[in-house]
Amino acid sequence: MLKPHYVPFIFLSLMACSSPKSTPETLKNDVQTLASDAFEGRQTGTPAEQKAANYIANRFDALGLEPLGTEGFFQTFNFKPSTDPHQETIFVEGEKEGYTQGTNVVGFLNNRAAQTVIIGAHYDHLGYGTESSLNRDSIPSIHNGADDNASGVATMLHLAGRTKELGTQNNYLFLAFSGEELGLLGSNYFIKNTPIADTSYNYMINMDMVGRLKEDKSLAVYGVGTAPVFKQTLTANNNFFKLIFNESGIGPSDHTSFYLADIPVLHFFTGQHEDYHKPSDDADKINYAGMEELSDYIIALVNDLDNNGKLSFRTTINESEATPRFSVSLGVVPDYLFDGEGMRIDGISEGKVAQAVGLQKGDVVVDLGGEKVTNMMDYMKALSKYKKGDATTVTINRSGASRTFDIVF
Repeated sequence: MLKPHYVPFIFLSLMACSSPKSTPETLKNDVQTLASDAFEGRQTGTPAEQKAANYIANRFDALGLEPLGTEGFFQTFNFKPSTDPHQETIFVEGEKEGYTQGTNVVGFLNNRAAQTVIIGAHYDHLGYGTESSLNRDSIPSIHNGADDNASGVATMLHLAGRTKELGTQNNYLFLAFSGEELGLLGSNYFIKNTPIADTSYNYMINMDMVGRLKEDKSLAVYGVGTAPVFKQTLTANNNFFKLIFNESGIGPSDHTSFYLADIPVLHFFTGQHEDYHKPSDDADKINYAGMEELSDYIIALVNDLDNNGKLSFRTTINESEATPRFSVSLGVVPDYLFDGEGMRIDGISEGKVAQAVGLQKGDVVVDLGGEKVTNMMDYMKALSKYKKGDATTVTINRSGASRTFDIVF
């Protein structure tokens, strides 16, 4: 069993950590370091993940944050993942044979305020490939997870280095979560074992996959319905992004754990891509200028919210419960940030239906088996009607021209 210990270490790419100042260079360095082969994909419970935790703790220390874990900056938890998705993961106190240890990293800026803002991102990834990997190569390869989620951690660290730009009406808790890829385990454990009263938490900002801002500057923001003031504040402070709002506080990232504890949440996401959960998610594909713009935006949002006192929490519709279940796939990566009519394809998976019939990135699905597709929900509803072996047609718009393809799932 891994035993966490906070030991400052020397690593060539850590030289920027000697100064608390945050710059575009330190932001880039954090991504490149965490997404390097030296960190072996940061799989939960491995020495490589503990190495990443130690790196983040050193960064927190250099930035002047107070440790707020159970052992320095570290909050460890021991768990056995459930094989049944309808059952909760079992956490146990202390080390136990057959259980895995995860490590959250917790840093605190105490402004002596009545409430605290949480700024978080998960740092774990898939190591050499887990069941969640989309790598088709049978040879294990390091999944460096530059976008997922070195980008979120680097942005969180960048914000931690810019606290002098923030108002003082809130304290700030900076969190790097473990176990997100296994089912939001670190955030789930944290909110149930919080080091300060959870009633003092004002709101939570989560960043997961924020490193691939596209040319149209589309930025998805989830949880905008969880506090009445969010939508207005997000809009008023934006002069750069094409914002795409989602009301729900429930989603596939760590903000969900805080929403379920009645804490307002905002989750930022720059979109899906073909390198998701593959070894090709590397640091040379990151849009660092886009990450800097997001940091500026979040600074502006936090400052605007600073004088609002404790935000009111609002329950939202759980959109995941309304999502249709389906057993087949076209083999495409949807563009979740597309706000036109239809479902735009952002990537094609190798060896799947879409590639076999000639669908391309940029195609917009407008009809599936006679069912009109105007948005992602329509697409999923249409897809849910089919099973493996079924034949149908898919109609797409490509550069203004309509084309129909015969497909077999």
